[in-house]
Amino acid sequence: MSLQIGDTAPDFEAETTHGPIKFHDWIGDGWAVFFSHPKDFTPVCTTELGYVAKLKPEFDRRNVKLIGLSVDPVENHAKWAVDIKETQGVAPNYPMIGDTDLRISKLYGMLPAAASGDASARTPADNQTVRNMFVIGPDKKVKLLIVYPMTTGRNFDEVLRVIDSLQLTAKHKVATPVNWKQGEDVIIAGSVSDEEAKKIYPDGWEAPRPYLRIVPQPR
Repeated sequence: MSLQIGDTAPDFEAETTHGPIKFHDWIGDGWAVFFSHPKDFTPVCTTELGYVAKLKPEFDRRNVKLIGLSVDPVENHAKWAVDIKETQGVAPNYPMIGDTDLRISKLYGMLPAAASGDASARTPADNQTVRNMFVIGPDKKVKLLIVYPMTTGRNFDEVLRVIDSLQLTAKHKVATPVNWKQGEDVIIAGSVSDEEAKKIYPDGWEAPRPYLRIVPQPR
């Protein structure tokens, strides 16, 4: 199974460091960032988990829940959290899924369906494709999917930027241009005719080309 943007994020039940969850119920009516790790006690992931913990207030402000996954058991996650706090200054303050049977990793297309065996015997290289980032909306649809190699740390500031865009464009008929940041000008969506746009933006817009209609960010 290969998930695409617009697909329904598969539901599942799992044990986490915050207790058992049913994924769709856990998301509720908000947004979620689900990000995976190939193995506990891996160096790049250690830095990521600590940084995400520091950013959690920013995700909270956007009504976005955070959840991580590693194929190792939940009790190992708790031990890893000690290292994360000591090296990064803060421990994970969001749930971490234990995927010891590889069920969720396979459900989300991060490992091949034929993957099997004891998770504790698998190396990070065995699980190197478990480096995915999913942003999931209140409708339980996948809004963003990014896959990173093991050697490149993820940019969670960029994830916040994309979430700002996703939430804005879900509410208003606009798109965001290259390198857009909160508060900057946006583009009227191509699906909006000029006649409709005049009703939404009675003060008009800047149009260096007929298909490129620029307006201030809606509030």
